[in-house]
Order: sequence, then C-alpha cells, then structure tokens
Amino acid sequence: MLKASAIMAAGTMVSRVTGFVRTMVLAYAIGTALLGDAYNAAYAIPYSILDLLLLGVLSSVVVPMIVRAQQRDADGGRAYEQRLLTLATLALAVIAVAAAFAAPLLIDLYTVWDRDSREFEVAVMLARFILPQLAFFGTGAVAGAILNTRDRFAAPMWAPVLNNLVVIFAFLLFALVSTAGGDIAKVTDGELVLLGLGTTAGIVAQASVLIVALKRAGFSFRPRLDLRNARLGEMAKAGVWTIGYTVVTQLGFVLTTNLASAAGSLVEGHGISPYTLAFQLFQLPYGVIGVSVITAMLPRMSRAVSDGRFDDVRSEFGSSVRLVCSLMVPVSLLLMVLGPAITVPIYGHGANSVADAVYIGNVLQVYGLALVPFALFQLLLRVFYSFGDTRTPVFVGAGTTAVNALLMLLFFTLLPPRYAVMGLALAYAVAYALGALTAWWLAGRRVQGLGGWSIGMALTRMYLAALPTAVLALGAVWVVTGVFDGLGFVNSLIVLAVGGGLGLLLYLGVAHRMRIPEVNSIVGMVAGRVGR
Repeated sequence: MLKASAIMAAGTMVSRVTGFVRTMVLAYAIGTALLGDAYNAAYAIPYSILDLLLLGVLSSVVVPMIVRAQQRDADGGRAYEQRLLTLATLALAVIAVAAAFAAPLLIDLYTVWDRDSREFEVAVMLARFILPQLAFFGTGAVAGAILNTRDRFAAPMWAPVLNNLVVIFAFLLFALVSTAGGDIAKVTDGELVLLGLGTTAGIVAQASVLIVALKRAGFSFRPRLDLRNARLGEMAKAGVWTIGYTVVTQLGFVLTTNLASAAGSLVEGHGISPYTLAFQLFQLPYGVIGVSVITAMLPRMSRAVSDGRFDDVRSEFGSSVRLVCSLMVPVSLLLMVLGPAITVPIYGHGANSVADAVYIGNVLQVYGLALVPFALFQLLLRVFYSFGDTRTPVFVGAGTTAVNALLMLLFFTLLPPRYAVMGLALAYAVAYALGALTAWWLAGRRVQGLGGWSIGMALTRMYLAALPTAVLALGAVWVVTGVFDGLGFVNSLIVLAVGGGLGLLLYLGVAHRMRIPEVNSIVGMVAGRVGR
C-alpha cells in the first residue's frame, strides 16, 4: 500500500503545489473581495453538482460494482465499463447544458446577493462559462475510477497538474490584460469570458489525459447504448443512499455559502473567498495523504469483503488510519500554529492585501482542528462502502451536517461579522469530530471491532512525537513577529522554514526514535530512494 500510495501522493503533491500556484495567481489577479467571491461562487457550483450526481457514487457504488464485474463477467467487465462511460458522458452533457441555462437560479441558491447587484451579474456570467466543464469532469472521473480498479493510480493523480497549468495561464493572461484588479465594477465582459473559458479549458485538458491513459491501459472505448445491461437497477438501489448522503452534505454547503456571502457583504474580504481558499489549503494534506491511501485501500477492502475475509478488512483499515495519521497529526498542529505564515506568501499579493491573507490564515488555523477528525470520518465511510452499505453513511452524514448547520447558525449569530467565517470553520471541526465518533461506533459493530485500543495508542504516540514540533513552530512565530513587527512575505518564509521545515524534520526524528512503525516505513522508503 505504501508503494501505491507513494505513486499517488507524488502526483497529488505536484498537483497540489501547482494548485498552490493557481490560488496564488487567482488571489493576485482578482483578490478576495466581491470579484473573488463572485468567481468562487460560480466555481463551486459545478463541483457541488458533480458531488450530488457522480463523485460520491463513484467511490461508494461504481468502484465496487466494476470490481465485481471484473471478477464475474466473462469479458473481465470490459463491456460493463464501456456502458458506464457511455452513460456518464451522455447524461452529464445534458446536465451541463441545462445547468448553464439555469445559472441565475443556481447563483441565487448559493448566495444572498440581490439579483440586481453587480456581483450577482458577474457570478451568473462566470457560471455560464464554467458549468459546461461538468461533462468533461464527469467523463474523466469515470475514466479515473476504471483506471483505479486496474491498479493504475498515477494518471488520475497527475492529470490535475495539467488542469492547474492551463488555469494558471488563463489567470496570468487576465492579470496582464485587465486593469480591474479586484474591482468588480471595472471588470469587462471580455475579461470575464477569459476567466470562465480558461477555467473550463483546464478540465478539458485533464479529462483528455485520463482518456489517453485509459487507452494505454488496454481499454478501448466503444459507445454502448444497451443500457439495460448496465445494471442500473442495482446501481440505483445502492446509489440512492449515497445520493441521499450527498444531498444532505450539499444542503450544508448551500447554507455555508449563503452565510459566508452574507458576511462578505457586511465586511469586504471576509466572505466566500477566504472560506474557499482556507478550505482548499485545509484539504491539501488530506488530498495528498488521505485520498492516496483511500484510493488504494477501497478496491482491496471490497475484494476482502467479497471473499468474506473480515480480518483483512480490519487490518486494512487499521494500517490505513495509522499511515494517514502519522503525517496528518503533525500537519494539523502546524496548521493551527502557522496558518497566517502559510497564507501570506501565497495570497498577500496584487489585488489581495497582506491583511486579507492573514485573515485567510486565521480561518486555516481553525480548520487545523478538523484535519484528523475529517480524515478519520472519510476512512470510516469506506468501511461501509466496501460492504456495499451506502445507507448508513447517509444517516451519519445527515447527523453530522445537521450538527454543523446548527453550530454555523449559532456562531454566525453570536460572533461579529469579521469572525463569522472563522465560526463556520469551527462548526465544521466540531461536527466532524462528533461524526467520526458515531461512524466509528457503527463501523466497529459491523466488523466486530476496529482495533480501537491499538489505533488509539498509536495516535497518542504520534501526538506526543508532534508536540516538540508544535512548540518549535510557536516559538518561531513569537520570535519572528516580535523582532520584525508582524508577518510580511520574508518574515513568513522564515517562520515556515523554521517552524514548518525544521519542525517536520524534528517530528520525523522524534517519531523514529519512538519507533512509530509508519514513520519508520516512510523514512526507510525515502532513505532507500535517496540511496539509489
């Protein structure tokens, strides 16, 4: 699993690094005020629709069904895979066109902006050019799922790099030709077309890479319209609960964007954009570490369940949790300490001020609390999905989202508007901590225990090993900000080098001396590669 996860983590790391550059250029070109909020609102909608229609079903239903088709069908599941790809392409093309026409309704759903306002007008125009990417993203997602079931993990993790490079070029071109900066009143229709089409062009490039990789893996695509053999009834029966879970989570996201847009209307620069940019950084460690492990783990867990090997399910889950948390634990503490030092070098340029970047870092600090609970929650859901149980995650997700919604409304009401988005992040952390506890209890009943004692002891040792790192990072912040009076670009880099770079090396050294097996495996793998 380390080998497969390392391949995916390398691709994901490059993808996330280019994603960093992408968000840096985004903040530089359009800022985090109303123009940035309008773009981020339009950009979030296609991903919300994809979550609702496809991505949750891919992980919980489609991957296990493809694995079963490969095991049981005489042709190794090839015809079944072709039917799925045909269905996804046709359905999402129709949905993309319909969504583009419904752009005003969608923007109205996700924000509190007045329909006569400039931000609403800009968001609708951007959405009309961004929403067509639905078709390409969905086709690429199905292609990536087929590749994963064939243990071809590299292309799905590396394809987003090309997407980021295309979008970076589009934003740089916008910054070169536009004089608007972050002023939404000055941006022209032509400049908005550049932003929208440039964003969609990135997804087109990403999907093309995955289709080529699928062909190189020996998959020859032939459109199949005999959808009666696509086992849609079986998929619908299993997927209805997953769609229900996604509906619940998306309702929570709609509430989040509405509250964030309301906060941004009251305090400019404290709305959707800081929430979105901080959330993207929060997702980085999970995307690099957690998604890589989960993608490698789910097909094996599905096969183990299919063969009745429940001991292997427990073993696979335990090793996955320990491997993920061996790096998530120190990173979560570093996010809580170094949030502004991370965001100032990335976002404190161009149309975005250093103060705006510091606020994004404050939101990121709160999100650091959620990193380990969120990763555990996602790992636990895959236990249910490997059993073909998509109903239990709906109820767990519904409860988590309900708690999150109540806490968001509470914090939004009690906190001043300038702290409202930080309150949204805190609600997220508390809700997922409670959701992870509930999911653990239910999953443990399913497999007669998940090895909670051994996993708990392993996590305790990881936190103890990470404490010196947190102290070092906190000391770096105090010294640098005290000597140089605040966090500028250079000061932030010094803090990151000492607190982040040396801090992680300190954690690896302490964890190695404490004989934490997962860290020893990572250190040994890296040392072996360096030696060769």
